[in-house]
Parts: sequence; structure tokens; C-alpha cells
Amino acid sequence: MSAAPPPRITRRALMLLGVQLGVVGVLGWRMRDLQVRQHEHYAMLADENRINLRLIPPARGTITDRAGVPLAINRRNYRVSLVREQAGDPPAILDRLGRIIPIDAETRERALREIATHSAFVPVVIAEHLTWEDVARISANAPVLPGVVAEVGLSRSYPLGRDTGHVVGYVGPVSESDLAKIEDPDPVLRIPRFQIGKTGVEQRMEDTLRGEAGTLRIEVSAAGRVMRELGRAEGTPGQDVALTLDEGLQSYAMRRMEGESAAAAVIDVTNGDIVALASAPGFDPNSFVFGIGVAEWNSLLEDEYRPLAAKTVAGAYPPGSTFKPVVALAALAAGTIAPGDRVHCAGFTQLGNRRFHCWKHGGHGSVDLRKSLSQSCDCYYYEVARRTGADAIAAMARRLGLGYRHDLPLPAVTAGLMPDRAWKAETRKESWTVGDSFNYGIGQGYTLASPLQLAVMAARVATGTEVAPRLVRAIGGVDLPFEPPKSLGLDPRHLEAVRNGMFAVSNEGTAYRSRIADPAMLMAGKTGTSQVRVITAAERARGVTKNEQLPWNRRDHALFIAFAPYDKPRYAIAQIVEHGGGGSAVAAPIARDILLYALCGGEPPLEAYPPEQRKSIGEQRARMPAAEAAPPAAGTRDRA
Repeated sequence: MSAAPPPRITRRALMLLGVQLGVVGVLGWRMRDLQVRQHEHYAMLADENRINLRLIPPARGTITDRAGVPLAINRRNYRVSLVREQAGDPPAILDRLGRIIPIDAETRERALREIATHSAFVPVVIAEHLTWEDVARISANAPVLPGVVAEVGLSRSYPLGRDTGHVVGYVGPVSESDLAKIEDPDPVLRIPRFQIGKTGVEQRMEDTLRGEAGTLRIEVSAAGRVMRELGRAEGTPGQDVALTLDEGLQSYAMRRMEGESAAAAVIDVTNGDIVALASAPGFDPNSFVFGIGVAEWNSLLEDEYRPLAAKTVAGAYPPGSTFKPVVALAALAAGTIAPGDRVHCAGFTQLGNRRFHCWKHGGHGSVDLRKSLSQSCDCYYYEVARRTGADAIAAMARRLGLGYRHDLPLPAVTAGLMPDRAWKAETRKESWTVGDSFNYGIGQGYTLASPLQLAVMAARVATGTEVAPRLVRAIGGVDLPFEPPKSLGLDPRHLEAVRNGMFAVSNEGTAYRSRIADPAMLMAGKTGTSQVRVITAAERARGVTKNEQLPWNRRDHALFIAFAPYDKPRYAIAQIVEHGGGGSAVAAPIARDILLYALCGGEPPLEAYPPEQRKSIGEQRARMPAAEAAPPAAGTRDRA
């Protein structure tokens, strides 16, 4: 029996074998690649607890004035931090560190509290704003300071200090109360000692200025020790914000109000730009960034001039006689008076058994609209308000920007109060009375307005348009859109009659001594004095006590509103001096000087003042605090 022939390997079998060998080879090569060449990468990915992500704080956006002069910038900040898992015994390390740089008991307690509440590998800032010499000493002693790291970061700085403190605000470390107010806090806010805006534009534009955090991937040991950096993704810096403020005018206004508890708001009537928003006295926001001392904090709180109050937007005051243009326009619009109609002023108006007095004891005699404004006759406005009624006056006031909370990126912007019949019925459960109308007519009683609102009112009277105040000019280098203000729809003849009366105030009447002499810059204004105390009948009988004889906090507020030039308005201003006495004597001269500075683009020539005042103006300038040199225009921000 013959043997079976050997099996034959067909071409098809060879092809299948080749494919199988190829697949096995590829799999083997891939396994080697994964196990040898990429072993380290995938081993770390498989062990996720050894990869840690840390946030890199973003550089905060700068804040500048309209011309790019820096108001809030970032500076390099040398600081020292401590990592608990590397330090071993944090209290002992802090004791050693305290022999190299000053660490007071409060700072030490705060640091230990933060060390205990954060993860062991999270650096906790111990001290900031160190000198290079401090950093050098810490580095030289590094062997005996385990866990201590000297580093450079960014810190907020305010070059103009107190001149812009109320507007720009300041930043401070995130607190638990800050986090509680935010529904879904950004993780960067949980970085120890991370700073956010606390007041002013810094607070209200926090999301714009903050930016987005970057990330740092690091390898850590099982104990949390940093082994090496694996990757870094830089964050997005915050956007720069340009305000409408004019740094020179803002600083001049603050210097001009030195020694007073006062406020001034200046608006460009052509577009609503707020070019000055000054509250005196100011405060230095840098003190809060660096950590304000107890003594300085207490002095700010106890100062009766209230340096922490943003009086321009948060202060609500009886507008006094600066409100009379509103009453006049309401009456003209309602048809209850005409410009030539006259009211007799005998020095008081009798209402039942009560007398409502005019500021001029003997009265003004027969008064028309122009004279009523020029001489600020109270009796004229008692009668006009009685005829016109509260509702019509309130409606005109709101039309002119009063009784309304203007949309600005500032906290605590007041709406003021323009009362009407419905308001009193709802809040006081009482009916409106004729006496209420009398008080309304002279800007007293329930009526309240801020200097900003009064400046808006003056701007609207000057232009007859719905001038809306704005504080932000550009974000991220892009100008914000602007729409020209619409007409108020008021009768031009009514507006002209009121403007003419305001011109008489500054050039013939109660503010004559504060007039502008330059014909190209003539001013129209309205003085105001608002009482903060009740003058009894007994006091009137024996003679009203003069303001200068009263304690400071019982004196009248002095107010003044104005616009200039009269024939082609460019700027409007509202000025208040708390407990300053008379508006014509105290507030009007300050407002006149600030307006002239705005119109001239700098310190005005003496020729702009009345000849008889030029010597005293020169002496006044010599007494004023020296202007600080303006910092250079903002460029690129420092980055750590």
C-alpha cells in the first residue's frame, strides 16, 4: 500500500498565514509601544490621584481715565507662602520666619487658620508686599524654612489714591460672605487670598476685570508632595476698562474741595460723559489692598466728614432752591403760570395759623419768573407749587432725571425721592396737604436728590434733551456704542425762560459774586440752601441763629447747579458742601472754579475771573494742595 502524499501548502494558506503573522506583529509592536515607550504617561493616567490641577490666577484688567491715564493697575508683588505638607510643623516654621521678616500676631493667627482649613499641598500666603531684600533673606535661609516659598505675583495699585477712591473702589481677599452671595462661584475665587472688587467700579465690573484662570498640571506623591510640573495653560487676562473721567479735572475738584465735606459731579452735556465725580474728603484705596491698620480704619469711621461715603451718587439731600427750575418748568408745562405772571412776596405766605417764610425777611415785592430765579424768592414758589400740584411737579422732576436710579457701575446709587400724592398715601397713610406743596416748591420736605441727579437735571435743562450719565467709555479697547440723546419734548419757549432766569442768577442775582467774566464762557446757575433743622416760631421771634453760630452738623447744606457756556452748553455741574451754609457764598465759588477748569482744559487764566477777585483767586491757588504728578498713560500690565 503506497504512502499518502505529504500535505500541500496552498497559496491561499500562505496568504492567510501572512495576514495572521502581520496582525500579531502589529499587536506586539503596539503592546511594546504602550508598555515601554509610553509606559510613564499611561501609568500616571491610570493613577489619577497622582495628577493634580492647580489654578493660575489671571491678570486683572486695568482701569484708566478717558485719556488712558491709569487709575487701577497691577504691580509686581513679592510675597511668601507656606505649604503645610512640606513644612511639617507650621507654627515652628512661622516662628523662624518671623525672625527674618515682621509677622504680627494677627497675621500669624490668620495664616494658621488658613493653613488648617486648606488642603495640605495648597500654598497659603503668609505675607505680601515684601521688599527684594526680604525675599533675599528668606532665600538665604531656605534650608531651615522647609515649605516656605518666596514668589512674585500681582497686586492691585491705585496711582491717584484718594482722588478716585470712591469711583474706582478697591479689591480685597474673597470672604465667606462674598462666596455666599454667588450662586455658582468661579473656582478661582477659592484660591487662598484671591482678591476681588469690594467697592466702586472694581466691584460692579468684577466679571469683566477678573479674567479667566489658567491651569497647572503637576505630579504629586501619595503624600501630596509636588514632584514635577507636567503642563501649563495660561489663563485669559481681564479686560481693560476706560472710564469717562478726566483725571486732571477729578484731581482738581478734590483739591478745590479740600477741608470740606463736599461733592461735585460734572457732566459733558453733549454725550452724558461723567468727567468728574468727586467726594471729599477721600480715602486711599491702597490702604485696603495692603491691609488697613486698626487706627486708620477707626479714624475713617469716626470722621464726621464721612470720607468713606460716595456722596456724589449715594448721598440724598434736600435740593433746596436748586429745585426751583423744575417747579418752574412743571408750572409752565401745566399752564398754571406764564413767564410774565407776577406773585407778590411780602416775606412770608400765610397758611392757616402758620407762616411759610421767604429767605429775605422783608420780601421781594412783585416777582415774575426771571426775578424769582435770580433772587430765589421762596414765596413765588409756594404759590406756583400750590397751583401746579405735587403730581405735575413729580412728573417733571422724573422727566429731568430726578427720582430715578441712574444705571452706573457703582454700588449704592440712590434713586432719591420725588414724592407725589400716591407716595404719601401709601407710605405715610396720609393725604397730601398744601403745606407739603409749599415745601415741595422750594426743594424741602420729603424731596431728596443726589449731586449726580442734580447734574443730570442741569444738563437736561441746558440742552432740552434726555442726557443720560455714563461712566464707562470703552471695554477691552473697544468704545461702547453711543446714541445721541433724544429731545425731552418740552416747549423751547419754556426752557428758554428758565435758562434766562438761571443766567440772571449767575450774572445779576444770588450768585453774582461767583460769575465768570470771560464772555466766551458765561455761566447760568441756581443757588440752593437746604435746612437740616427746624426753625421754631420762638427762634424767629428772637432772631434766627446764624449758621456760623451753630454746631457744624446743624448748619444748612450749601448747593449750586450750573451749566456753561450759556449760549452753547458743554458742561453741567452740581455742587454740594455739607453744612456749608449758603449756596451762593460757599458752593457757587467752588462750582465756578471747577467749571472753568473743565472749559479751559486746565487751570483757567485769572482773566476769566471778575477783576476785583483776581488777587484773592491767586492767593487761594497758592493755598491749595499741590497737584500730584499724573502717572504715565497705561501700557501693558505687569505679569508674574
